[in-house]
Amino acid sequence: MSIPFDPKELEIAGRQPSWNPAVPGTVLFSFPVTQKEAYKSLILDKKPVWAPYGVETGFFCPSIIPDNIARAFVFEGKPWGKPYDKAPDMFGINWVFVPTAGGSMEDPDYPHPLEDVNDWKEIIKFPNPEEWDWKGSAELNKDYLNNNRANMFWFLNGMGFERLISFMGFENAALALVDEDQENALHELLHALTDLHIKLVDLACEAYGDGIGGFCLHDDWGSQKSPFFSTEAGAKFFVPEWKRFTEHVHSKGRIADLHSCGHIEAQIENIVAGGWDSWTPMAMNDTHDLYERYGDKLVIGIVADKWDPTASEEEQYEAGKKFAEKFFRPGKVGAYSTYTGIPITDAYARGMYETSRKLS
Repeated sequence: MSIPFDPKELEIAGRQPSWNPAVPGTVLFSFPVTQKEAYKSLILDKKPVWAPYGVETGFFCPSIIPDNIARAFVFEGKPWGKPYDKAPDMFGINWVFVPTAGGSMEDPDYPHPLEDVNDWKEIIKFPNPEEWDWKGSAELNKDYLNNNRANMFWFLNGMGFERLISFMGFENAALALVDEDQENALHELLHALTDLHIKLVDLACEAYGDGIGGFCLHDDWGSQKSPFFSTEAGAKFFVPEWKRFTEHVHSKGRIADLHSCGHIEAQIENIVAGGWDSWTPMAMNDTHDLYERYGDKLVIGIVADKWDPTASEEEQYEAGKKFAEKFFRPGKVGAYSTYTGIPITDAYARGMYETSRKLS
């Protein structure tokens, strides 16, 4: 999407509110197209309009997905009251809110239901999402999703390793990846989980229509120091199912975004092979190196070089300009990472935006 830059675009048109009330809203310029159109053009058509700086997508974790309630992570049209102490996910796994962590974990008062993956068909009860009130959710979120952004529908527990942990606990889930006696059953379980999430994609697209710009799959693969499992295990068990999922998302004209925390840069080949359009690595990964090697294959969230948000506006502008000059190249565009740790200022955003518009 080639649109000549007009200096009038730098006029401030408003602010995108932050989901965190402590963080000021991010500046919106007088864009030549909506944020959604620009982001889909970048991701799906490989034709960037400007360098993404955090206002292009929306955050959608509706309460119709029981996991979002269980994980105390509901973001939708109606403000969600503060979290349940305990709630089940879509598979009936009980979760408990931990105030000191600000999130939920499997309730230790309930044992994990599965010890051996070979028993999954007898023990794991799959939900029937067609019975959920999609029509009511669509009505509730009609205005919330009408925001000019590429709203990303999150699957918080995902369909991979994190889901396996919720069924079995971490130790048994890790063992299942290396136990030949469980291998066939694990493939079957992961395939069934992917089928379920493909069905959820269909139901969401039908319910929310153009209000959904894409789907974000959450599946953390690593700790602060290293991945939880080998690249070989990732390629064997998860990549084929990722590929099925991302191909289906693309068939719906939507973006496929991966959220996977931890120091997992060693898994980058699997992420690319899985067909993901974008991934924002945590700050312990070398995002600059990942961009240089794989930035032409997916949009990577870049942890920016350190800059001072209290410096003069001119210095902030120059820092944003340098980011765009470094990470906005033909066929290779990086996004400003939320894990940079510095909320983007108006001057920095202007430096990024103006520079990238002139380069597009």
